[in-house]
Amino acid sequence: METDKADIEMEAFGAGVLRKILIPAGERAPVGSLIGVIAEPDEDIGAVLAAAGSAAAALPRSEAPAVPRRPEPVAPGAVATRIAVVAPVGTGPSPERLRVSPLARKVAAQAGVDLRLVEGSGPGGRIVRRDVEEALKAGGAAAAAAPADAALRAVRPMAVPAAALPESEDIALTPIRAAIAKLMPRSKAPVPHFYVTSEVAMDRAWELRQELNALEGRPKISVNDLIVRACAIALLRHPGVNASFQGDVVRVYHRAHIGIAVALEDGLITPVLRDCESKSLAQIAVESKELAERARARKLKATELSGATFSISNLGMFDVAEFSAIINPPEGAILAVGSVRRVPVVSDQGLGVGRRLNLTLSCDHRVMDGAMGARFLQELKRLLEEPLRLLI
Repeated sequence: METDKADIEMEAFGAGVLRKILIPAGERAPVGSLIGVIAEPDEDIGAVLAAAGSAAAALPRSEAPAVPRRPEPVAPGAVATRIAVVAPVGTGPSPERLRVSPLARKVAAQAGVDLRLVEGSGPGGRIVRRDVEEALKAGGAAAAAAPADAALRAVRPMAVPAAALPESEDIALTPIRAAIAKLMPRSKAPVPHFYVTSEVAMDRAWELRQELNALEGRPKISVNDLIVRACAIALLRHPGVNASFQGDVVRVYHRAHIGIAVALEDGLITPVLRDCESKSLAQIAVESKELAERARARKLKATELSGATFSISNLGMFDVAEFSAIINPPEGAILAVGSVRRVPVVSDQGLGVGRRLNLTLSCDHRVMDGAMGARFLQELKRLLEEPLRLLI
């Protein structure tokens, strides 16, 4: 089952033979609708199919898939499976039903790659950008099968007249992008955001990270791991930031469940690293890496998709100096992390070069005021500039 955040494999509880497939592989169906029938080989399934036909006719055409839920128990006999569709042996997806990420489809169209000849390496065999790029490197059949004008665009994009290119293209929303489109206006519009920014001297933290990463047999530490550890400590010291607005109360959390934003090809998800206040820097490094890898593979557990008390969004790997992130309700704050830059620095010793990092805290003004957010950011800055505190 594909949700907005993960591909969840669910098992049909009935035993027997898959007697009837009502929804073809790759199609969508409203949650709870009948998609197939499992029964004994000689069992009469006519009544089940008739009931399924009546239910399908009663559904409005505009009904869209809802949030997946666990199936209800079914009576003995013919089992109405509402979990997964199993395609018959030897039946592959038709060209129009290929599972392709929007970016991969766009790259393939521009390069003239026939997606029917590309093997997908993404979740569930989905074709992603790297698969198209591999097909381009390999050349041969995939590129040769494309129309001549598409191949010309791949080789000489500037030689194609503007009139030969489509003026626009509509790309269907992926589940992740649809969730973002639905949820973010609910955050930005009603939540009164304010922003606090601070510049952090990262010279000592950078040196400590290099020394730790030089140790044999120890996990590699990233800048983001240092920031997660620093945030966990700072949140315990400033619990007012580790809080959420709950209508007539502000709920303050005493454990740091930190959401770590992970960019996917078709959107952004924020898996949750729990109990960061009780984890060492090495534990955070190992668990956050594993969490991000499973997020990219769409293999996250349900408990890892919600329950964050604070979030971190890091765009430093994209050479972004500074940005402001949107709060993910019901959390009260989110930290935006830019890149560590080497910049001219004026000190008592004169002009030199130092490593600097811009951090911007987005705050819900219903939960905290400017001074509270500033004190948290001041504590975070101190921890990163005196990084040995992160090892205690």
